[in-house]
Amino acid sequence: AAIKELNAQYRGKDMPTDVLSFPLGENGVYDKNEDTGASLLGDIVISMEKAMEQAELYGHALQREVAFLTVHSMLHLLGYDHEAGGLEAVRMREKEEAVLIQLGLPRTVSYTTDEI
Repeated sequence: AAIKELNAQYRGKDMPTDVLSFPLGENGVYDKNEDTGASLLGDIVISMEKAMEQAELYGHALQREVAFLTVHSMLHLLGYDHEAGGLEAVRMREKEEAVLIQLGLPRTVSYTTDEI
């Protein structure tokens, strides 16, 4: 219910979604944490309810689904966008899969939920 409300408020879509990104930077310029110097990319909100549904739907572990949603959202915070489709959507999908492979969670991963 909370993510549905955020989706309606910030995206004008009165429906639940799996993940939302709220960027803090623009055009590759991000706020910095003054103590650490780390860039502050933004906030990510993940619906664990949707993540569980999607993990079951796609036949993979919840761990893999949450990792995918996190990577997907991080790429949005870094300026990637798939909404218009085309080459940018392909580039984003390729980047998602490359990161998930590096994390040891490729599309063909066969973990069970007991292993999370």
